[in-house]
Amino acid sequence: MLNKFFDWFTHLLMLWVILAVAVGFFWPKALLVFKDYTEWLFSFTMFGIGAVLSLGDFAWVFKKPQAILLGTLAQFGIMPALGFGIVKLLRLPPELGLGVILVGAVPGAMASNVISYLAKVDVAYSIALTTTSTFLSPVLTPTFTYIFGHTFIEIKFLPLFLSIIKMVILPLVLGIGIKHIFKERLGKVIKIFPAFSTLFIAFICGLVVALNKNYLVNITLVIFLAVFLHNFFGLILGYGAGKLYGFDQRRCRTLSFEVGMQNAGLGAVLALKHFSSRSAIPNALFATWCIITASILAEIWSRRSQMQK
Repeated sequence: MLNKFFDWFTHLLMLWVILAVAVGFFWPKALLVFKDYTEWLFSFTMFGIGAVLSLGDFAWVFKKPQAILLGTLAQFGIMPALGFGIVKLLRLPPELGLGVILVGAVPGAMASNVISYLAKVDVAYSIALTTTSTFLSPVLTPTFTYIFGHTFIEIKFLPLFLSIIKMVILPLVLGIGIKHIFKERLGKVIKIFPAFSTLFIAFICGLVVALNKNYLVNITLVIFLAVFLHNFFGLILGYGAGKLYGFDQRRCRTLSFEVGMQNAGLGAVLALKHFSSRSAIPNALFATWCIITASILAEIWSRRSQMQK
């Protein structure tokens, strides 16, 4: 019964993110108390995700490494370059431009696994690809952030690398280890971990909005257009990459989610820690928007899958 409640809670990720963003905008003081704890919040998020993974989830990486390699190539080949192109096209100011580039440079969103489940696509591939890109992120995220972002603001590779190790890799490994050791005892409450991860991601998005309320009031539609284009073409090009690779329809749809949905919560925390609160704005907006579009797309594809049976 408890697991069902937490599962229901996790599936409402889009609602919690929208509510947190609304609270951050209209009642910023309610969230500003958390501004010194963003790293901890994100670490708990990754711990919760690790706690629902198992060692068996990594079998895909070894059984079908080519599919994982191609998916990872699409992930980090499309989104960073696409973000840079959008920044140049829209002539965004340096801080916002760096934020868009961070969106492209972070790994795929763990929420894509839930979306893939709802869309009735290849969940195993989604989990394996998201996990692989996450473990590669300490090297690839700072690398692509530097390549595309150093012309805007000075980028230091090592601090970004260490932050991702501390906030992503260590909590994720710890969560996987605890799940492996206490799997039988955790069975009754296992769904609590992704539920808390959902809550923490919502908090982070709301906090970024709270920190930038006055700036957001005066912001133009250009940044919203940047987020829209990044997500829209990420979804399309992800699907197109799957077609190019010769994947079946289910895996093409999975890759669309993996490329079009980014771990923008990580991007927001990295921006707050290493750059500025304004650099975190595109990440908070992207985290909210990509969940909305992916949820709608998942509903459409889920219905089509049922009709085709």
